[in-house]
Amino acid sequence: MIALIDYDSGNLRSAQKALLKVGADVRVVRRPEELKDARAVVLPGVGAFDDCVNALRKQELLEASREFMNSGRPFLGICVGYQAMFEKSEEFNSCAAGLGIFKGRVVRFAEEPGLKIPQIGWNQIELAQPGCPLFRGIPSGSYVYFVHSFFPQPVDPAIVATRTTYGRPFASAVWRENIYATQFHPEKSQRVGLQLLKNFVEIAASA
Repeated sequence: MIALIDYDSGNLRSAQKALLKVGADVRVVRRPEELKDARAVVLPGVGAFDDCVNALRKQELLEASREFMNSGRPFLGICVGYQAMFEKSEEFNSCAAGLGIFKGRVVRFAEEPGLKIPQIGWNQIELAQPGCPLFRGIPSGSYVYFVHSFFPQPVDPAIVATRTTYGRPFASAVWRENIYATQFHPEKSQRVGLQLLKNFVEIAASA
């Protein structure tokens, strides 16, 4: 069973439908005890960093997510769920502390001539770690779907799984051991996104 965390995120149902389409046994969860029997967890996200972190804390899912990741079982963060894995964010004078799984902060795209913020639409990913199992069967240069104004800056470059250029290069996905996260939305990325989610389901099955 893959637990899909529900903290009133806007894209929960589309993530659920995409996981079901690739054959996952998905359970929507709202309480920390519901993570105990999961083989893997997906933390989706739409909205602001503080809203995500504070909602997880209120539902006692912040520490439960951290404990799950420390158990060695696969964990996937999407969009704001990716950003929440870092220490802090600059979004709207953010005060909330993130999960702190990865060192680094979440920053806004710099204002540049001709650059529209937020980035909304399709962009390419360049593989930085060809051996990352989440991207098995996905070639470098593939297009995925983004909706964001902010992105994490990892302190450790070794965790960067893919890079994308929007005005400047940024880490569009990260990977360390059992923890995966993407700034883009796999559930909105059609064939490539479904392949990624299928890979995650297979990772969970073999964990």
